[in-house]
Amino acid sequence: MKRRLLEVWQQLRTSFSVEESPPNTAVDAGKAVLAAAQTVKKQGASVEALKYLLRNSSSLLDVLCSPLTQVLGAGLPFLPMGIALVKFSRAITKQDPTLEDCVFIVSQAAYLESAKEILSIYPSVNWDDNANIQKAVTKQLQKLNEIELDYQTASNAIACFHESELAKAFNQVLLVRLLLAKIPKNNANLLTKRVAWNTHRYMIQAWLELGDAIKNVIKPSLLDWQNEQQQIKSIDEYLKNHIATKPLEHIFNEPFSFKDIYVPLKAKSIDKTTEPLDLETWAKTILLKQEQLEQVMFIQGKSGSGKSVFCRMFADWVRKHLYPIWIPILIRLGDIDSIESRLEKTLETEIKLGCIQIDNNWLTNNNIRFLFILDGLDELHFEARDNLTLESFIKQVTKFQQQCKYGEMGHRVLITSKSMSLKGIHQLPSNLERMEIVEMDGQLQQKWFSKWEAVQINPGNATLGQFLQSEECPSQVQKLAQEPLLLYLLAAMYRDGKLVIDRLEQATQQTAKTIIYQEALEWVLAQPYERYSNNFKSELTKYKPEDLKRLLSEAAVCIVQSRNNASISMLEARLEEDETAKALIKKAKGNLGKEALKTAWANFYITSVDKEDKIEFFHQSFSEFLFAERLRSRLKVWTQEYLEEGRKQLITSEAQMNWQIYDLLGFGELTPQIVEYIMELLIEIPDFPWEQLFKRLENFYHHWCQGKFIDSAEETLPQKKLRQLQKYGIRELGQRQVDIYAGLNVMILLLELHRYAQNRDDLKKQITFYPSGQPKGLFSIADQLLLSVNYSDGIQLRNFTSIVGQFLSHANLSDAYLRGVVLSHANLSQADFSRANLSYANLSDANLSYANLSRTNLSDANLSRANLSDANLSDANLSRAGFGGANLSDANLSRAYLSHLDLSGANLSGANLSMADLNGANLSHANLENIFWDEYTNWENTQGLYITINMPAALKQQLGLI
Repeated sequence: MKRRLLEVWQQLRTSFSVEESPPNTAVDAGKAVLAAAQTVKKQGASVEALKYLLRNSSSLLDVLCSPLTQVLGAGLPFLPMGIALVKFSRAITKQDPTLEDCVFIVSQAAYLESAKEILSIYPSVNWDDNANIQKAVTKQLQKLNEIELDYQTASNAIACFHESELAKAFNQVLLVRLLLAKIPKNNANLLTKRVAWNTHRYMIQAWLELGDAIKNVIKPSLLDWQNEQQQIKSIDEYLKNHIATKPLEHIFNEPFSFKDIYVPLKAKSIDKTTEPLDLETWAKTILLKQEQLEQVMFIQGKSGSGKSVFCRMFADWVRKHLYPIWIPILIRLGDIDSIESRLEKTLETEIKLGCIQIDNNWLTNNNIRFLFILDGLDELHFEARDNLTLESFIKQVTKFQQQCKYGEMGHRVLITSKSMSLKGIHQLPSNLERMEIVEMDGQLQQKWFSKWEAVQINPGNATLGQFLQSEECPSQVQKLAQEPLLLYLLAAMYRDGKLVIDRLEQATQQTAKTIIYQEALEWVLAQPYERYSNNFKSELTKYKPEDLKRLLSEAAVCIVQSRNNASISMLEARLEEDETAKALIKKAKGNLGKEALKTAWANFYITSVDKEDKIEFFHQSFSEFLFAERLRSRLKVWTQEYLEEGRKQLITSEAQMNWQIYDLLGFGELTPQIVEYIMELLIEIPDFPWEQLFKRLENFYHHWCQGKFIDSAEETLPQKKLRQLQKYGIRELGQRQVDIYAGLNVMILLLELHRYAQNRDDLKKQITFYPSGQPKGLFSIADQLLLSVNYSDGIQLRNFTSIVGQFLSHANLSDAYLRGVVLSHANLSQADFSRANLSYANLSDANLSYANLSRTNLSDANLSRANLSDANLSDANLSRAGFGGANLSDANLSRAYLSHLDLSGANLSGANLSMADLNGANLSHANLENIFWDEYTNWENTQGLYITINMPAALKQQLGLI
């Protein structure tokens, strides 16, 4: 049976034996609710207070006619008043209330408690900026009297209030009230939604406090309500302890927090041509657009561009301004131990919340909606046995987000990643809304400097902004200061007088970043350890900065090899022969107790109770740079010699070097950032013996290609390294993976040495790397690279391309036998493939711009969507090759055999087609703008000529098309 609110209120009056006040003596309804609430607050609930309420009002929401400052500021007990109405009515009538009566009364009280909580978050807002509020709100309140509830609609309101008809009606009252107070419409709508979502917690509280009074009326048991209240409590605690604290954490060892100097960043769309926009504004807009719920928010940027800081700041903004509509959950992907086959299972394992432990259907609870912020996609690591990849994980995420749009779930996912991490992924899902963080412009820098100077003890020493604009500042520094992390390092060193301008003036754009990290490392190692006790501080001063640097460098090796999950025991094992570093750790164990050994770049949790024994770097860039420094020192030692009986001997034997290569490089792929650091660090060494290093690494590479290191009957180097890794909990690799990574990482270093040497006249002849080897006779073939690719891909498809593919530009692959090789999406720009056999090769989506493919056999090769702009394809065998969607602009196709090829949609603008054979080729929709051809170009039986794009008028005339 349906019940109207007016009928429920009238029945309450009857129960309490009161009548509505006559119009001529009526007290203002809003004031009556306020007065009754104030009485209950001071004296507790009583029949007389409730009678006064019922006599002079038509609902609890009448209080919204009163000044909101009075409603919010007095801490009035609206929920206890609603609970008292139900309890006293039951006591007076000796009957259980109906479900509809309970919901009508409790929902109003809970809604007012919710409104009080949400609106109180904004104490500076003038909620009463209109003297003519009462009439308009009263009109809206009168509509509430006609709202009807039956058993089903009342049950729906209990299960999910914010989706109920009651919520819509209550929201309309509050919305009118807020709009009359001149609150912008979008803000007012958002506030009313938050109030409606938040009402559920107070309704649960009411049902629990009513207890026996409603046990025969409402279906869920007391235990069910207690469980749901515990879920809400666990979420509140998580937000308080893990989200609200993030902006307040100190930056490295500075006395100020992220919040103190944070400025919102700008980003641009990857898939759309738009101007850069405020990243926070974009994220807020997407989050609030329910119609775009199938889109995953994906933010990418360079290392140090501010992705992680954005995550912590945005998560807290959502907590403050969108909770409980959205509940932010911040997960650092590098901390995840195991990736499950479905994202839901991974989340369930990683998130330690009561709502998950209590409720198996936590993702389909209509009262809980999460924003999962997954930070650091590039730091994710996979167990080899799970057969998962970065690409499959992204597909998990995008599938989950689609289910949120079209299924029972309504959650959102935001991911951050380094830009480079997506390079090896062949086809990204269409529901990624990708944004790239752009460099800080002058306006953002100025905002940052204003905040920076405000937190300095001596602002006069912090004016880096003025220095950046001066003529004294090197252009390289000005450029690097557009990246947030480097801007901080520059500002901090400039403040402390440690910014070495002379070195930076001599640096190139490539080496300037490395110099800044080098100087920053020396700067932090020289800082005093103020936070430790005098006893331990005095112990630390006994150690030289180079001792601490050694500790940090080896810690970085542990972190990089373990994918950010390294233990102190692993570090101690690596420092077995370093007595000084071992002594430092031992001393720390004795003096620190529960406290971590902290430096400005890393924490060492040595004997902590609440944290496991582990190492933690504050930023991935720091660990990668220190790893590169450690590898640089090894590379240098491998070239060093000593004199013995007048003859030069290598300090490091071949056997020693082979093990050290596996020890340092047999863990996973080298990142582009690490490779960049290594080369820049080597370039800085005066008179470095490049040729010696090249020969030693090349010798290892040839032996690796022959399987020397894994085919031994004795304990192999891959096995030795694997056992070392597994001893310290790194179990995602097998022997073959260790072997493959060691070999491919050496190949990457050789490719980098080759590329560097070819730009130096004094080295280009001595250093030429042939990844495929060179034919040694008439009947031999250079198949070394093909065998390496197949070996690597035997572990996982396209494994070689994902590891080495981005380092193959300028590679010398002339005469290489690469039949059937898979190099799709690889960067092969300016590579030399002259006379190579690439028949049946998969080069789809590869970058072959400026590549030399003259006299190359590309028969039956897949070159669809490949970038062949400015490539030299003269005399190449292109029979049956697929060029669909390829970019051949400005390519040299002179004398190329293009007969019967499918060139539909290809970009041939500016291409040289002189003497090319196009007999029977398909040129439908191909772009022929500014092509070159001659009298020997064969156009016979060419298809699609009528529907080509931008065909030159002279060619049209020659072919009789006009």
